[in-house]
Amino acid sequence: MANKKDNFWIPYADLMTVLMVVFLFISIAYMGLVQFQKNEQDKIFKEYKETKESLYKDLNEEFKNDFRKWDLELDKDLSIKFTNPQVLFDDGKSDITPKFKQILTSFFPKYFSIVLQNKYKDKIAEIRIEGHTNNIPIHETDDPYIDNIKLSQDRSRNVLQFLRRLPYYKNLSPEKEQVLQFWITANGLSYGRTLDNNNKLTFISKNKIDIVKSRRVEFKIVTTSEILVDEVLKQMKQ
Repeated sequence: MANKKDNFWIPYADLMTVLMVVFLFISIAYMGLVQFQKNEQDKIFKEYKETKESLYKDLNEEFKNDFRKWDLELDKDLSIKFTNPQVLFDDGKSDITPKFKQILTSFFPKYFSIVLQNKYKDKIAEIRIEGHTNNIPIHETDDPYIDNIKLSQDRSRNVLQFLRRLPYYKNLSPEKEQVLQFWITANGLSYGRTLDNNNKLTFISKNKIDIVKSRRVEFKIVTTSEILVDEVLKQMKQ
């Protein structure tokens, strides 16, 4: 009988040992996977930071003599704003003013001389031309926000159309034109992102809307790593 009991416990002990080894390998593999994912996330965050810093530095250097002349602001989020009210659009209008046309004619070649560099070829996902309005109703429909969506879209579309008609653009190589057509989007944001007197978003500052400064177009670069960072942050929240 004793031998039968011993024969039972020996295979049982072997089985437990095997299971422990299996669980150990699973634990090691899991820890390796977690470390791999962390390394990949760190790599994405590092690339995101380096790309934004490099683009900001290059744009800042390119336009360092134009900021005051054109009343131009470059933000850390890689958005560019023109802050001179005389350059902005007339109230309720989407036509580009002569002064703004003059500035854009010089602005675009300098802007694209930076973003079209080979080092940014795989780093940029989108260049957004964003049209904005103030919150004054246009009275085309019973929904002023939707009315201003159309107006803001017209403003961004007119700027894009002006770009495409410039001699600079027409002289681009077919490859560069194809890249810009892939990157550039014209967007209308209505009065969802109005500005206050300090050029800050009123949604954040809670200050009064500056109806002149809110009529504007901005240029914003979205990097490929920015999209990856958003995906990583979503995964981390799950």
